[in-house]
Amino acid sequence: MTTFRPEVQGLRALAVLMVVTYHIWFDRVSGGVDVFLLISAFLMTLSFVRKAEGGRPFGLLGHWIHLFKRLLPAVVVVLLGTIAATLVFLPKTRWTAILDQAWASLFYFQNWVLAAASVDYYADTSVASPLQHFWSLSIQGQVFVLWPILFTVAALLARALQTPFRTICAALFGALFALSLAFSVYETSTNQTYAYFDTRARLWEFALGTLLALALPRLRMTKAIAVIAGWLGILAMLSVGYLLNVEGQFPGFVALWPLIGAALVISAGQTGSRVGADRLLSWKPLVAMGDISYALYLWHWPILVIYLAYRGREVVGPLGGLVIIALSLLLAYLTTRFVERPLRSRPALDRSPLRGLLVVAVCLSLVSVSVAGLQQVMRVQAQAVAANADTENPGAYSLMEGFVDRSTTDAPPIPDLGDLAGEWGVLSEKCEGENLPSGNDLAQRGCSFVSADGEPAKTILVIGDSHAEQWLEPIELMAERNNYQVTALLHGGCSYGATSETRSAGCNAFNEAATAHAFATKPDVVFTMATTSSTVDNEEIAVPELDAVSESLAEARIGVIAIRDNPRFSFNMMTCITDNPDDVDSCGVPLEQKLAATAPPLSSEPSDAAPRFMDLTDLICPEGMCSPVVGNVYVYLDDNHLTTTYTASTLPEFERRFQALLD
Repeated sequence: MTTFRPEVQGLRALAVLMVVTYHIWFDRVSGGVDVFLLISAFLMTLSFVRKAEGGRPFGLLGHWIHLFKRLLPAVVVVLLGTIAATLVFLPKTRWTAILDQAWASLFYFQNWVLAAASVDYYADTSVASPLQHFWSLSIQGQVFVLWPILFTVAALLARALQTPFRTICAALFGALFALSLAFSVYETSTNQTYAYFDTRARLWEFALGTLLALALPRLRMTKAIAVIAGWLGILAMLSVGYLLNVEGQFPGFVALWPLIGAALVISAGQTGSRVGADRLLSWKPLVAMGDISYALYLWHWPILVIYLAYRGREVVGPLGGLVIIALSLLLAYLTTRFVERPLRSRPALDRSPLRGLLVVAVCLSLVSVSVAGLQQVMRVQAQAVAANADTENPGAYSLMEGFVDRSTTDAPPIPDLGDLAGEWGVLSEKCEGENLPSGNDLAQRGCSFVSADGEPAKTILVIGDSHAEQWLEPIELMAERNNYQVTALLHGGCSYGATSETRSAGCNAFNEAATAHAFATKPDVVFTMATTSSTVDNEEIAVPELDAVSESLAEARIGVIAIRDNPRFSFNMMTCITDNPDDVDSCGVPLEQKLAATAPPLSSEPSDAAPRFMDLTDLICPEGMCSPVVGNVYVYLDDNHLTTTYTASTLPEFERRFQALLD
């Protein structure tokens, strides 16, 4: 008896076409990926049910080896192709992140990387990664490991309880469906961006596919009802992306819409009717596309993202979209025909698990060696660039009185463009014991520390957002020179001040915990941000309620030093530099367009309790020009953050001005 169902293969083709066209032309998510997940669980369940009811062993190890022997070759080809295209077409500023994601894609944890980035203030989520689509394959890979274990548990229970295997599976996966769906609805309503990539919030989609496979023999439809069900299912699948912002509402209960549509199509099966939906889905070209759907999904996204980045565009036109689809189809066919299918259909590789394991090992090694080698080359290049920084890359030192230029070569600016991930400020130790704030998880997670040698000469508490964080480098260097103790409490996007309606509840809670920690530890001074600049004009505002919290701290004899914000831009300074390598000065912006001539007052009335104001604008935008490079050092990391390499070079002036306010 044949187990091949052409209408299911056609359904896979329809799902991948939904994904591809929505990504390319509508910049939206279609729900097609969810259909893929359901189909994969449906087919896997049929396989295990046949084994269980036929009295055959599951052979989990052999099953997993055979499965990943099929899946990994195409993954390897796409990963290596994407990495090669990245080196040729994308700026070096993006290489590090893409290479890191190559590891996550290869080992099926890309979804967790993206989930963490979705709640990480410092992660750059504004630019899509060409490997971002591996999130769904990662979830699928995790389920491909979990599901056979659950089937094995069900088989053991069925034997122990002398109950049919299908009955135990229905109870087990029914409970999993209910629990995961409830969790998905909750997490989608409270933290949708994280839920979108969370495996736990997607398990119910696989469980629905399993339950469908278990129930299929009991589902009976008349031909007329089957025809209606099939077409209703297709209409439901095709309509969801048009009618809903899937990316903003999935994977909660709304995801039932396309999945129930797919379930109706599968349940309708082969109707035998000339007007049935299965007649369309069994059409040979569509079935053939179903055969290459896996490779098509793998290829279309990196081609789209790299095309947009290389051309400097945000959308694809009709002609460009057709070219991308044609190229994706060609590469998908070649990958399936010459890589995936030969390895899948070669009997010699299936005779011994060791041969299949060898294929898996070779696949993993090809990508691992390539990625690790490139990362090592980039590390060596970064070290070489930084080796002569004292003479070739003075940064802000070049602006200071008495500076003598000792550079001898045309050395490139630092930091190396492939090493920008290390340009976020961080102190050398994690907080623990009395240095760890109590009562707030955000404050504890964002706490770092630098200890003094014995009794500290002074204690400094840094509180604030990423703009306070970028000054940790000169603060730590100053602390080492003067035997200061420094603690930093940081929360991205959260300026420091007393409770304010302009801040989120989480930010207010963080600030309350930070203030309580200040009262408990009694630092000599709190360092934070004084103002917030704008990306669009020279409007600048004082940080809300900073004066109020400063007055409270003053009562405990704790001073506050607040530094003026640096200019922010409407464009990414690093992107501008890489787009204009021969004319980086064109990326500069006059200071008068970005900051007011005079900073806004921090307090309505001058007093001893008011924050002490610090301003290093003259070092960030010397001579009234905010340039991308000063003293052969990149000033900006993106559109609003300074590189720590540059802030470190401000040390002499930073220390002099800080000490004047501290004393």
